[in-house]
Amino acid sequence: MRAVVQTVSRASVTVDGEVVGAIADGLLVLVGVTHTDTPAAAETMARKVYELRILDDERSASEVGAPVLVVSQFTLYGDARKGRRPSWGGAAPAELAEPLVKSFAEALRARGATVETGRFRAHMLVESVNVGPCTILLDV
Repeated sequence: MRAVVQTVSRASVTVDGEVVGAIADGLLVLVGVTHTDTPAAAETMARKVYELRILDDERSASEVGAPVLVVSQFTLYGDARKGRRPSWGGAAPAELAEPLVKSFAEALRARGATVETGRFRAHMLVESVNVGPCTILLDV
């Protein structure tokens, strides 16, 4: 499992003209799933994200109660090392990825996080205003 974590002053996801998830002063997390990921990986990633000390004064979302917007992002497993057209072979199929992204969001909620999400298998418009900017790549 791979995640790109960004500190944001605001972020939202719109699908078909409807805002399906939005936060202010929190973390935007783009999550990618690969073939070998498990629910345990989703739990570990949730802990790492929620306890990541990247907010002001080196505090974590768990310390300050910052909300989290979770957006599925299969392209995090794109491979463009050979040519200009990425291969998506490293990304898990939707049937495997969707339940793990949901498990990740639920694991965050179980830790006390306020979580908003995008919509799986939808064409999403993701808007964000990065703070810092601060962007961290995590792998589990």
